[in-house]
Amino acid sequence: MEQLKAKKGFICDMDGVIYTRNSLLPGAKEFVEWLYRENKKFLFLTNSSRKTPKDLQQKLARMGLDVDESHFYTSALATAKFLSSQKPGCSVFAIGDSGLYEALTNANISINEINPDYVVVGETINYNYSLICRAANYVLSGARLIGTNTDLTGPLESGIAPACRALVAPIELTTGRKAYYVGKPNPLMMRTSLQMLGIHSAETAIIGDSMDTDIIAGIESGLDSVLVLSGVMTQKQMKRYPYYPTFVLNGVGDIPLL
Repeated sequence: MEQLKAKKGFICDMDGVIYTRNSLLPGAKEFVEWLYRENKKFLFLTNSSRKTPKDLQQKLARMGLDVDESHFYTSALATAKFLSSQKPGCSVFAIGDSGLYEALTNANISINEINPDYVVVGETINYNYSLICRAANYVLSGARLIGTNTDLTGPLESGIAPACRALVAPIELTTGRKAYYVGKPNPLMMRTSLQMLGIHSAETAIIGDSMDTDIIAGIESGLDSVLVLSGVMTQKQMKRYPYYPTFVLNGVGDIPLL
């Protein structure tokens, strides 16, 4: 376990790792305090495209955690970066919330509802039949289809809600075109995260509660991976996968105690 504590950097998922819904998980505050105390470099990495880094910073502040806005990176930011690298100054038809629109605007990507270069889909509660039809017809007219992440579901107070890949699916089925997904476990997002931290993958660990995104992202990017059992995954479920995390902990609060 000293191998884990000696890491210079940590990439952490948020929901199920730091908080659940609107409450901090046990040990999360102590873990963040340890990161600061030990001068670790860290980044909170989320596949959700709905919130801006400022929104996320304020969410943690309301829970009692004071973390600078620079420590947050979202799939919306990763998507905007990807589009800018592919076609600088491109235009998109976007289905999403403020986090996605702000990321696109800040990357000099314009909103186009006539002949967009891309159709970009993220999470949103404002999703309807009309948007599906418009998006599908833009794709059939030549627009490329992009999903901000591969998550099928996300948490609700009362259960689960459809997430990005579920919202993209009707457009894929209608058009026969497959979307390109930017968020975890896409190595593009992981490489950018490491660049932001300024450290090598061998000196970094990724912490998450999902085998499908966090753990496989770490494996494919050369990072030690830490599965925490404070979110969606159990030890029994973990054994169904053909790959394993480097470490399995009850929660991030275990790390300062190792």
